[in-house]
Amino acid sequence: MSEGGIKRTASPTRPISPPPLRRKVESSINKKAAANFFTPASQKKPEPIKWRILGTSLIIGKYTPENYTQDLSEKDRKIAAFDLDSTLIKTKSGNTFPRSATDWQWWNTVVPGKLRELKSDGFQVVVFSNQKKIAIQKDIKAGSGESKSLATFKEKLTAMMNELQVPISVYAATTDAEYRKPRLGMWKEFQDDYDLDVTGIDMKKSFFVGDAGGRPGDHSAADLGFASNAGLKYNTPEEFFLGQAPGQTNDTFNPKSYMEMDLNGPVVKFTRKHPLELVIFCGSPGAGKSSYYWNNLEPLGYERVNQDILKTVSPTSSTRDQPPDTSQRPKCLKVARELLEAKKSVVVAKELNVPIRCVQFISTSELCKHNNAVRASNKELNPESRTSLPGIAFGDFGRRFQEPTLGEGFEDIIPVKFQFVGNEEARKLWGQFWI
Repeated sequence: MSEGGIKRTASPTRPISPPPLRRKVESSINKKAAANFFTPASQKKPEPIKWRILGTSLIIGKYTPENYTQDLSEKDRKIAAFDLDSTLIKTKSGNTFPRSATDWQWWNTVVPGKLRELKSDGFQVVVFSNQKKIAIQKDIKAGSGESKSLATFKEKLTAMMNELQVPISVYAATTDAEYRKPRLGMWKEFQDDYDLDVTGIDMKKSFFVGDAGGRPGDHSAADLGFASNAGLKYNTPEEFFLGQAPGQTNDTFNPKSYMEMDLNGPVVKFTRKHPLELVIFCGSPGAGKSSYYWNNLEPLGYERVNQDILKTVSPTSSTRDQPPDTSQRPKCLKVARELLEAKKSVVVAKELNVPIRCVQFISTSELCKHNNAVRASNKELNPESRTSLPGIAFGDFGRRFQEPTLGEGFEDIIPVKFQFVGNEEARKLWGQFWI
């Protein structure tokens, strides 16, 4: 009881929550980016790197450092061209392919300094790289933006160029064979981008550096072939950056060397022995059988039968090339018999009851692969519109091949080595590296 007779009751105990704290929101936008957002377009500084994609195969990046003024001299330019992986950079992880955009380091500590030195000496620095692992537009879902592999590549190259602080252009070919080294698609695009067909290139001072030189342990000779096709001096990374000897090159097929050697050999002519006879061609895909027929047998009146002409899957006219499509064999024999009954000789890969002769086409697998690539890439050298054969076609032939013998019933066996026949323009095309 309180004073004055008023009874007081204690208020029930209840938890009282403190007022909510006002959390400070951290912004991921730095002051420089925020200022740039509100800066009028006319006052904004240009982005240092400009990217563009050509079709679904060629990635092009152009890096221009801040406050850099381009020299627009009309003199012929000196080009310092480089491969990327295992030439300018390598992975930190030691993997063949990078794990992430940060999985890279300079191939050697001298690389950035050497590139800056080249710029000081008046060279234009450019990178030409094959990047088959990158997926561009065809692997990007509608509206989802660029693929992860492309974004990773751009992020890595951006970091590299920002650290280098040297004007540099990058050309990276993914899937299209036209752009991939050793072919000249990237080189031609670079020349177009900088109008080098007008200002010109100092070819005596320009060069290309890459690790794929056809040496023991190299994955290919694509860099050596690219430099040769472009007319650039070739160096390995060890040779250019470290001053080491270039090293031994494997005995790989060189179209230019083959062309020079080929000019010295006699052309093997074919002569008819009988009014009616059967000629069997024996040789690998790409060994020159079709060209030999058109240049030597067709003018003598021989007719030709093969499963290619009859719209089958077999790429050649000889039973020794690949196992024939048995569903088409009766058709081949029917056409052959009809021609023989009409008193015409025929080139066909099947024995018939007439004098049988064999033309054996002798060539290396590398030469046949080269012919296959040249044929598929140049319409003017591909009158029969042949498509490119997969590499397995040449391996299969090598495993299945058996040397022809007179004991098999041949009247004679004529060995023929491949010799290119064509005009000067065709020779230039054939004499380039294509694989």
